[in-house]
Amino acid sequence: MTELYADVTGQPDAVALLKRAVARPVHAYLFLGPAGSGKRAAARSFAAALVCPDGGLHANGSSTCESCRRALAGMHPDVVSVEREGAFIGMSAAREAVRSAHVSPLESQRKVIVLHDFHLVRDTGPALLKTVEEPPSTTVFVILADFLPPELVTIASRCVEVGFSPLTIDQVAEVLAAGGVDPRRAHLLATAAAGRLDRAASLASDPEVEARRDAWYSIPARLDESNVTAASIADELIALLESSASPLVARHLEERTNLAEANRRASEVMGAPKRTKGSRAAKGGKAGGPAMAELDDRQRREARRQRADELRAGLAVLAGAYRDRLAASAGAENAQRARIDSEDALNAVGLVEKCARDLEFNPGELLALQALLARLSHRR
Repeated sequence: MTELYADVTGQPDAVALLKRAVARPVHAYLFLGPAGSGKRAAARSFAAALVCPDGGLHANGSSTCESCRRALAGMHPDVVSVEREGAFIGMSAAREAVRSAHVSPLESQRKVIVLHDFHLVRDTGPALLKTVEEPPSTTVFVILADFLPPELVTIASRCVEVGFSPLTIDQVAEVLAAGGVDPRRAHLLATAAAGRLDRAASLASDPEVEARRDAWYSIPARLDESNVTAASIADELIALLESSASPLVARHLEERTNLAEANRRASEVMGAPKRTKGSRAAKGGKAGGPAMAELDDRQRREARRQRADELRAGLAVLAGAYRDRLAASAGAENAQRARIDSEDALNAVGLVEKCARDLEFNPGELLALQALLARLSHRR
């Protein structure tokens, strides 16, 4: 059986705090730490323990019960996960969180509202503040944020903060190797994922990781002062971005096929639902019902996250290539040439890092890459 927190690596203090908190939970918790540090996995287990009849402490030790397993699988009615739909947490997501918080639990003694990517809350923070500050006595908020922006400070002051430290490359590599990945490749994947365990695990089934990494690293050597070259390389990077989704697309197709087959078997046993005049099926809506609609929503979120992660990782490799040039320039014999090269490399790193930050809030990928590479072309 799956154990609670079994998929949380390198966060003993956070896990210990959460295990203690289940006995007498407060109204809101803020999980604060970098992406890939285990916040999502910890939130799943914490929510499962909060809605578990035994508080996650079972007669057979730390193994999960049926309620825990449904919560971990995202199928418990008293655990509500609120995700952003675009670059920011919009008003519709904020309203959903408020509405869900005021709906009584169906099975458990409490309801858990998990708010993801809360560092992207922006203008919707005030709409959530009162509910997070004073939710119904049966509601617990679990808020996940990579960092603490100014607009989140007030809400954070009303929460118990649970800190998550970044994982080291070695920690991630050890987890992958324990799961059967070759140790050398495990270290490569952990490096490519910049210490993010979730991303490293997803890259384990991707045979093109090294090729894409090499493509990003080679950019400084390929650039000339031509904007045509910069635009051509940007097109190549977008194509690599598209192809990087292949393993995820294959998994999504398998999930849809399995769900469709499960629906077919259920229909054979229970009989097909009647197609009333006002039904979704009668209007030409998506087949598969609520389960397929929920799967579609989750897969869209995963696809968006995978694309953002891949682009962020590529830009990190590019910044690393310029840092290597910066280090190499320090040993140059010509002092004046070394100074110019080091200034150019340092400025290039700044441009790449600024592009990565801007893309998080304004995801116009092709134009952003074209502009970045054009600027870098003139700093060779």
